Amino acid sequence: MQYPVWELTFWGGGLTIALLAIFHVYIAHFAVGGGLFLVLTEQKARSLNSKGLLEYLKKHSLFFLLVSMVAGGVTGVGIWFNISLIQPQATSVLIHNFVFLWAIEWLFFLGEIVALLLYYYGFERLSPKNHTIIGWLYFAFAWGSLFIITGIIDFMLTPGKWIVTGNVWDGYFNPSFLPSLFFRTFLAFSVAALFGLVTACFIKDEKDRNAIIKFYVKYLNICLILTFFFGLWYYNILSPLIKTYIFKMTPFYQVYLKTFIYLTPVLMFLGLFMLLKLDINFKRLISFILLIFGILYFGSFEFLREGARKPFVIYNYMYSNSIKPEQVQKINEKGLLKVAKWSRIKEIVPENELKAGKEIFNLECLSCHSIGGWLRDILRLTKKYDVRGLEAQLSGQGKILKYMPPFVGTAKEKQALAKYIIYELQGKKGLDTISYTPPNLKFSMPTFNIEKDEYVLLAWNNMGMHCISDCSSFWVILPPANDLYAQLLKRGETPEIITEGITICYKVEKDFLHPENKIKLWANIKSIFGKDLKPGVGLSGNRVFGKMKLEEEKNLFVADLIPVVPYPESGGFNPYPLVSVEAVDNLTGKVLASTKAVLPTSTEMGCKNCHGGPWKVGGVAGISDITAEDVLKVHDRINRTNLLENAKKGRPVLCQSCHPDPVVGAKGKPGIPSMSAALHGWHASYLSGRGADACSMCHPASATGPTGCLRGVHQARGLSCIDCHGYIEDHALSLLKYELKKGKPVQKLITPLTPRTVSNFKQIVARVPWENEPTCESCHNDAKHVGRSSFNMWTKDGGELYRNSLDATEGLMCASCHNSPHAIYPAMNAYGKDRDNIQPIQYQKMRVSIGAKNNCKVCHKVDMEEDAHH
Repeated sequence: MQYPVWELTFWGGGLTIALLAIFHVYIAHFAVGGGLFLVLTEQKARSLNSKGLLEYLKKHSLFFLLVSMVAGGVTGVGIWFNISLIQPQATSVLIHNFVFLWAIEWLFFLGEIVALLLYYYGFERLSPKNHTIIGWLYFAFAWGSLFIITGIIDFMLTPGKWIVTGNVWDGYFNPSFLPSLFFRTFLAFSVAALFGLVTACFIKDEKDRNAIIKFYVKYLNICLILTFFFGLWYYNILSPLIKTYIFKMTPFYQVYLKTFIYLTPVLMFLGLFMLLKLDINFKRLISFILLIFGILYFGSFEFLREGARKPFVIYNYMYSNSIKPEQVQKINEKGLLKVAKWSRIKEIVPENELKAGKEIFNLECLSCHSIGGWLRDILRLTKKYDVRGLEAQLSGQGKILKYMPPFVGTAKEKQALAKYIIYELQGKKGLDTISYTPPNLKFSMPTFNIEKDEYVLLAWNNMGMHCISDCSSFWVILPPANDLYAQLLKRGETPEIITEGITICYKVEKDFLHPENKIKLWANIKSIFGKDLKPGVGLSGNRVFGKMKLEEEKNLFVADLIPVVPYPESGGFNPYPLVSVEAVDNLTGKVLASTKAVLPTSTEMGCKNCHGGPWKVGGVAGISDITAEDVLKVHDRINRTNLLENAKKGRPVLCQSCHPDPVVGAKGKPGIPSMSAALHGWHASYLSGRGADACSMCHPASATGPTGCLRGVHQARGLSCIDCHGYIEDHALSLLKYELKKGKPVQKLITPLTPRTVSNFKQIVARVPWENEPTCESCHNDAKHVGRSSFNMWTKDGGELYRNSLDATEGLMCASCHNSPHAIYPAMNAYGKDRDNIQPIQYQKMRVSIGAKNNCKVCHKVDMEEDAHH
């Protein structure tokens, strides 16, 4: 932040350094290992008194001189030039902290140059003894240079106690110094053997050629074996965090890890192949192939070493964007643009928002990411997002998954960066601002004569909204499964709940009678649920029409798990299909009463906001195959599962087959958090700092969305999700705390979250999803409003939930008069003003709860002297 930014958009700073560094370090290791092979080969040649070998050695030393001194020297300067421009602050730390050691290394390098020049030009001028001594001096200087550089390079990976002490020797003799030194030493010998095989193939004398090839193959195989084992030591020094996130969870680096592992035996085998009696031209080809494979082998290691530092350039000290962890809070408060010395924009206004986003991109992203390039292309990595999704990704960056630094800056700066990437770089401007106006759906209001009719039939859905995942070819979290409840009252001064001698039937409106034609669930239902159901039959055996069953304990009739979907046969999207309900006398067949209710169901689940893909149906709802596939792809990468592979083989997954979930009675697998805890716990880190819009990122709760599931009196009075369930952080922590008490490994999800409704995590009351929810009494006391927030005021169990509660007389269900959760009368439905108020208008000609506003006569036939809160 204290230096100008070098804008390498296509190539990217990372690739520029990587290509130059791999080439230079490959040569540098050749210079170290080759020094040993020079003197060993010379001793071998002199012991055999072979003039041919000595002549070869002289030619090889010229090649060695040109490659190591000229190419190595030029690329070394190039590296300093590059890192000084791309990572100036980190380079400054290395120079100032290790200035004395750099001076020693430069002396060693000077010694290398002098010794190598004397070695080459002294072939004819020096005695064999002195010439060999010069060779050993060269090797000593070269290895000394490796010794010094290794400590500094590995300081960046494992700075050890230096973070606390600042002592140069604590930084230099860091935890990975020794394994790295041995690893690089034998790697250098292996590289030298590869180069040696190339030059050996051009020896004219067959006997000398075969002797040198045999010599190099022997040392290549011995050194590769030792390199591999010292590599294991090196790997085991690394922290568990690095091993998990870089080597196991990041596909990009797994490619390099596999390349390094697999190339070890390949190099050994090809080396042994060189011992066969083959045509010399074929051997030369193999030697060059070995050299190329050696570059790949070496490059794979260097990419792994660089990746192991992520998200830091100096581990635990400086992030890869040159921001130090201790600077984060200050920058978050003041703003990145105000703190950055060379930023041309200090204040974001609408006119400069995209330019400000570019400045932020250059400061925080460009050091690692390219734009359209090969390495960490930001276009490829952000292709699936819209602005809201990318903002969420930036919010959660570095919190749970540690291989990227956290976004640093204000909320406005975060939005500016997201808009720059999506609007300017991706060219998606406007695609995330689709407006939807639901149609005003007509229906016939059922009749009721308050003077003549003897019965009142009350019917409602128990949830207020049932979300379903219509991507059963990949996964299912919630199938179509709507619960319909009904109670029949015989009117009178003391009304009677009728449960015997009657049949209550239901039927969804005509346009929704064939859900099997609209979603693919039944093609996969046996694989997912283990049930062989006919198309259109729900998990309980119910269809979208049929008879309701009596639940004697609560004096009501139930049709559970009705497989209704929000897709009419005529096309489009309607999350509020109507169901007609009739009570029929079993003896006479007479219809005693009839009514209508909505069976709310929606596929407006916002997975696409972060996982990409379009809406599946009409541009407004449904989980597309692209979205569903990405969900599994991300799950597989993070949790090392193979769900996507199984789904593509015709074995889609039911999420609750692993995650416990009380709402579907799933026990899950031991040690795995509940479905709700896992989902909210993970996504809370990405949606933190928001209000109710965090909920509508996933749930169909937006007032301007195609569903608008919050449509009751509470929403009309300005209440939202967070007033009952808490902010997303609080909601997640309450679920995770319960899982933590059960001994499940959820601490990594808890750590990034800070409570907002209460002061600390200890004050959070743990809860079970779907069973511990807010009580009515947390806001209402004897029907008198006494507060606003209901967070932490949970029901004791599922029996106390509003949807399961009986009135004071223990006769009527609360929801029979007040309607479903999220749709408490009077409700405002975007698909028709009275679509959710059918029964209040049918029975009392006004949009209030049944019996309210002195409408006792609906059930009692007479006016009552006192109000009774049933």
